[in-house]
Amino acid sequence: QVQLVESGGGLVQAGGSLRLSCAASGNIFSINAMAWYRQAPGKQRELVAVITSGLSTNYTDSVKGRFTISRDNTKNTVYLQMNSLKPQDTAVYYCHAGRTIWGVPDPESDYWGQGTQVTVSS
Repeated sequence: QVQLVESGGGLVQAGGSLRLSCAASGNIFSINAMAWYRQAPGKQRELVAVITSGLSTNYTDSVKGRFTISRDNTKNTVYLQMNSLKPQDTAVYYCHAGRTIWGVPDPESDYWGQGTQVTVSS
């Protein structure tokens, strides 16, 4: 069992910055990947960024060069630093924790945070 608690969402002007935090607790040792997803009104949920236990990272094309995902293992926390925010970034952002083996997701390890609203005004 893993619990994820998110914070850091809010309202910012275009070009501004926010940092989202996701604190994990419980049986975290089985997790080997954490990620941020987002879902805008009327849109499907999309993967924004992922970080593995080896600290490799991947980003969706629309946020490359603007967003940075990182982890602090001491605090069991993953962050999403969002710079140069655009109105198109407005969405509910969700933290995700899971486990993959050779790229295959483990359905028994699939945890979500409650979501935090990010609104970027023009």
